[in-house]
Amino acid sequence: MSEPTTDAPVLIAGAGPVGMTTALALHARGVESTILERDPADRDRSGSRAIYVHGSTLRTLERIHPGLGTDLVDEGLLWPTRHTRWRGKQVFRRTYDSPGGSGDIPHFTSLPQVVTEEYMHEAVAEAGIDIHWEAEVETVESSPDGVRVETADGREWAAEYLVGADGGGSQVRNEIGAEFEGDQSENSFIIADIEDAEEDPLPLERLFHYDAPETDGRNVLLVPFEGGWRLDIQCFEDDDPEALTEDGRMREFVRDVMGEEYVDHITWVSTYKFLQVMADSFVDEHRRVLLAGEAAHLLAPFGARGMNSGVADADEAASAIAVAVNARTDAVARDEVELYAARREKAAEYNLNAAGQALEYLQGEDPVTVLRKEAAASLADHFEAAGEWLDDAPYGPHGTPPIVSTGNY
Repeated sequence: MSEPTTDAPVLIAGAGPVGMTTALALHARGVESTILERDPADRDRSGSRAIYVHGSTLRTLERIHPGLGTDLVDEGLLWPTRHTRWRGKQVFRRTYDSPGGSGDIPHFTSLPQVVTEEYMHEAVAEAGIDIHWEAEVETVESSPDGVRVETADGREWAAEYLVGADGGGSQVRNEIGAEFEGDQSENSFIIADIEDAEEDPLPLERLFHYDAPETDGRNVLLVPFEGGWRLDIQCFEDDDPEALTEDGRMREFVRDVMGEEYVDHITWVSTYKFLQVMADSFVDEHRRVLLAGEAAHLLAPFGARGMNSGVADADEAASAIAVAVNARTDAVARDEVELYAARREKAAEYNLNAAGQALEYLQGEDPVTVLRKEAAASLADHFEAAGEWLDDAPYGPHGTPPIVSTGNY
């Protein structure tokens, strides 16, 4: 490489929520960074994507940039009701007077990811953090002394540390020789965004419907967010998901699940299989490159563990780098980065297992699980706990990773 550009001690690949959180968390700790983003500034961010922002994520964002967490709360939606149905029959429904709990930061807020990113972009600008657009990372060379990076715009960069927050197809991960390990769901899923209907709107409740008659026995999840609804349909194993997402068929699904008034409000439809994978290492051999978010792990969405766990990665990566940058010895710096890897790899394992439990619960044909679900459905009229178990199970366990002292992810 020729003489590289050195703007800040830390480079961050990716200007998504994880990359921007990393930059803000570093700034809060007195360490400046530069973000390198593959896409142009006017990139299309279609789809609602990560709509559920957990309370621990909101508190992290508020701590690293005061006002950011509360802005998302003010912009987002708190739906008050949990509702579960079984083959057309209600088995659980509970409405909370204060769904977010007490205090300025509620248990969650629900809004499109693009809105979350808009507020993050404003925070990054306020902090004076540079984003270099159309600067995709192409090569990474790490050494005991730092990192050198080449980007697609022809520039070369040098820094003490690099955070790879460049998504599931991470070039940073490829460059350090880390590989994804894991598997993917057997069934495909359909996801659609539906705009709010002004006339005769649906009640604000999260609905999970087992074997919904409206979708010929497929599982359905319907979740409100600020401005619209997320509709998830779990395909049968022998379904052709592309055929099911044709305009006429999707309109039928929306009509039957949500009502005629929503048929003309479909704004985005996609199909996919969920990957359940994590990198075999979250750091490079020289402990100068750290992976975070989807560059490090991809999770089935049950329990909303994707972006929320990525924000936790970002905050811990920033904490480790801040100590390492100011460390008096290389040994202390390496120890901090290795501790980051140990903690976040353990958290990723936990989250993969938790999401996997939910996936197996929904997809699996284990006779014991099938019998438990059927028994709970039959008892739900008489024992609320049976219905609540059916309501909880699709999202995985509610505990926290054993190595993480705060937060849920």
